[in-house]
Amino acid sequence: MRTRPTIAAAALTAAVTLLLSGCGGSDSEDSGKDKIAGADTGASASASASPSPSASADGVDRPEIKLPSDVKNVFEGGSTGDPVKDAVLADNERMINSIDEAITVDAEEHPALKFYSKDNALIAAASYVQSFYEAGTTWTGSTRYYDREVTLSGENAATVTYCGDETKSYSKDRETKEVKKTPGDADDYVSYSARVQKNADGVWQTTNVVSERGSEKCQP
Repeated sequence: MRTRPTIAAAALTAAVTLLLSGCGGSDSEDSGKDKIAGADTGASASASASPSPSASADGVDRPEIKLPSDVKNVFEGGSTGDPVKDAVLADNERMINSIDEAITVDAEEHPALKFYSKDNALIAAASYVQSFYEAGTTWTGSTRYYDREVTLSGENAATVTYCGDETKSYSKDRETKEVKKTPGDADDYVSYSARVQKNADGVWQTTNVVSERGSEKCQP
């Protein structure tokens, strides 16, 4: 089991400066139990050694995203039959993976984070990522995203709603690599609502995310 703040609660403006200079940080001795998310801050699986969905099929020059071998995000319902909605869902997957890459991969920069998020979502994501480094934690295991739906608002805006199942993802100490496995409970099921906008390059960037941990509609 993992617990984590909602994306809205994590939004701190100071995190933007951190984001632009890199998301790394020194470990602390504080214990934390957070993973990321979808941006608590999405049928295909993002394998640990593989980049996020098709980096160039749509002609967009996208940053590569790679997750560690012990980290997996599984996304259900990736094809709706509507090419616009499918593109929104694909970039929603990449947004979620970009945040998890920033949390789980120590690097000087994480370009995908600001490629797929902007405005409030970017501020919140940067702050959320930094909270893991400050706590000296990361995460391991698998997170499932399901019941994903897209509502279009004109040509360049949409809302994505989805659920996250964190019962098989666990807190991991950044230094000792110790994994804290705890039984899953209702709080491991999270509902999300993300606002997205299509930018001039054709990328559906997330501008805001709200979430509800323990959401009844996401319970099995």
